Amino acid sequence: MGLFDAIFKKSPKPEGKYEGGFKMLNGYTPHFTSYNGSIYEQQLIRAAINVRATHTAKLKVEVAGSARPALQNKLKHAPNQFQTWYQFMYRLSTILDIHNTAFICPVYDQYGEPSGIISPLPQRCEIVSYNGVPYLRYEFNDGKKAAIELDYCGIMTKHQYRSDFFGENNSALYPTIDLIHIQNQGIQEGVKSAATYRFWAQVNNFTRAEDLANERKRFTEENFSKKSEGGGLLLFPNTYTNISQIKADPWVIDSEEEKIIKANVFDYFNVNEDLLQSAVYGDKWVAAYEGICEPFAIQFSEVTTKMLFTLREQTQGNYVMASANRLQYMSNKEKLEVSAQLADRGILNRDEVREIWNLPPLPNGEGQEYIIRGEYKNATDQINEEGSTDNEE
Repeated sequence: MGLFDAIFKKSPKPEGKYEGGFKMLNGYTPHFTSYNGSIYEQQLIRAAINVRATHTAKLKVEVAGSARPALQNKLKHAPNQFQTWYQFMYRLSTILDIHNTAFICPVYDQYGEPSGIISPLPQRCEIVSYNGVPYLRYEFNDGKKAAIELDYCGIMTKHQYRSDFFGENNSALYPTIDLIHIQNQGIQEGVKSAATYRFWAQVNNFTRAEDLANERKRFTEENFSKKSEGGGLLLFPNTYTNISQIKADPWVIDSEEEKIIKANVFDYFNVNEDLLQSAVYGDKWVAAYEGICEPFAIQFSEVTTKMLFTLREQTQGNYVMASANRLQYMSNKEKLEVSAQLADRGILNRDEVREIWNLPPLPNGEGQEYIIRGEYKNATDQINEEGSTDNEE
């Protein structure tokens, strides 16, 4: 059984049985089509998408509750048998940034039971009706088609406006992509023009084009090839006249225009230069987390919880949550201060403090105990002690 069968094992046959498109309130039949352009092929855009996916993939996925224990045990270790959680979250974030729509589907085992989740990348997807039930109908690059019930799938979106289910395309970014392409072409042409002819000269007593070509070839081989032994002295006959230097003045984009292009990309993907160069920590990292990771974590948690658990199971405390320990991204000085202050007051135990410093927990649960400094005392206990003293007196 391949990956395609593992995802769409319980799906109905796609041909000839659907009742038509699933109509929205505005009469629009929702469909998604992946963009075949070069948004991910641009170096600056790929760098922005990569840094977002890299930090998003650090999110820790936790499953809580008592429903579907077999599935929960599998999800605690990996999303499916093919990927790790880091690989899954990285690719999911990348797909979402490129297409503004990302799908999450369950993976079924040999018994037809869900054993994980995966994020497919179809070429086209539309919502259709089958026996009165809405389905997501996928079409892939190899021509395969399959469908799965909408209730069993998760859809993450960005820039969602016209469609009730899918995000918009990246057409707002296309003018900037064109500028990047023109910029790269200008640099290439500038390098080429700088590596062409440097001098020109007039040669007398040559009338045919073939003779000129042979003379240029002879002069180059005798003076500039590896076989030449000129000794640093260049000699040429008096048939060469009007020798002049060709000054190449190639045009390349200036620094201000380059800043505008970068600003357009950074604004669109909500990143900056420091984030791309891994120079953020402390308050800067908190801002990056709240702008990039936290919105993704909230949407992922809600989408996967809805697709994996029924409403009744959710009300009983079953959910999926993606979170990050933001304290790990503080400076060492800030980590030390936070660790001391929160541990002394019994807010963090030793294992939680060790996690801030990227250390493993203590064995045998020794780090689960909470401690406080000796000069701290519970306010209620203090009142009770004072009351007892008054009664004794």
